[in-house]
Amino acid sequence: MSLAAYACHPARSRGRRHAEPPAPTRDAFQRDRDRIVHSTAFRRLVYKTQVFLNHEGDLFRTRLTHSLEVAQLGRSIARALRINEDLVEAIALAHDLGHTPFGHAGQDALNACMEGHGGFEHNLQSLRVVDALEHRYPQYDGLNLSFETREGILKHCSRANAERLEAGEPHGVARRFLDRTQPGLEAQLCNLADAIAYNAHDIDDGVRSGLINVEQLGEVELFECYRREALAEYPQLEGRRVLYETIRRMLSAQVYDVIDATRAALEATKPADADDVRNAPPLVAFSETMQAQSNELKAFLFRNLYRHPQVRQTTDQAQQVVRELFEAYLERGAEMPVSYADRRDRQRAVADYIAGMTDRFAVREHERLTGRRGIS
Repeated sequence: MSLAAYACHPARSRGRRHAEPPAPTRDAFQRDRDRIVHSTAFRRLVYKTQVFLNHEGDLFRTRLTHSLEVAQLGRSIARALRINEDLVEAIALAHDLGHTPFGHAGQDALNACMEGHGGFEHNLQSLRVVDALEHRYPQYDGLNLSFETREGILKHCSRANAERLEAGEPHGVARRFLDRTQPGLEAQLCNLADAIAYNAHDIDDGVRSGLINVEQLGEVELFECYRREALAEYPQLEGRRVLYETIRRMLSAQVYDVIDATRAALEATKPADADDVRNAPPLVAFSETMQAQSNELKAFLFRNLYRHPQVRQTTDQAQQVVRELFEAYLERGAEMPVSYADRRDRQRAVADYIAGMTDRFAVREHERLTGRRGIS
């Protein structure tokens, strides 16, 4: 398949921070994807929470399975739009590399611990992982990924952090947060594929957990219309097959909606190349109707799943584990590996170490350091 003019073409990449000769059989973005897949941080995602902690069930999503689902959805849409599938896959597989153990609960706790020391943003941490914290190569720290992949990984960034990054890398990946410009289409697509994936799989995991049910979901238009459609075509359908078929139809509808809405935006804007995309308004989006339905679903999941008392109880315990780990390592730096203990910026070293932990390692370390089981 030939790429559209507005796609990110690997031959036109802005390159890597450390120059390297090209690979004989792979382009720049394929090489990025492969480096991400072989990284230590990527393997850790299999034991990092999405919504439910790793030990709560074998079939709940983890950060790894979530990243794979985002990559699958992203590639499907990218192919239809004739943008770069390999770049989409690389960004999707790397976008959560900096996430803490215990999901957003861990991130919020670590951010509070780092107040006054630069805070903690998991998107910025993902960039730190690929730029500095992976130690695999003799010539440099990090994975030395191409500009376009790094641009997509840095999905959000505060102005203060953008200014700091810009000072160290002028006109680099943080510049757009200061100029209010957009990333390439591939990065825009990954942002939306991320939301499509977690809305769908959080429904599945939420029902599997028993914390929400199909009857409750009847109040959500995006779910209920496709449940009725599935039952109209298959009247004998029951049990989990109803849920799976409904989610499958929801996903397909959202994918086709993004393709149609983005094609319309591209036709109206007519970007000549990837730089035109960056200077245009956001182009990858839902239609207004689908965006409203997606927002309704997000609000439902926030009220009924993410804020469920059982989830909140685990969240509170997880945040306490992170806070107490942070305090313990600050006081006893020698408990960390030498590569962290010897760093001058102790707070950032502790944050980097904790952010890299899996759920189960964090629980074990907390018990070792405090003598208490932090999560029941």
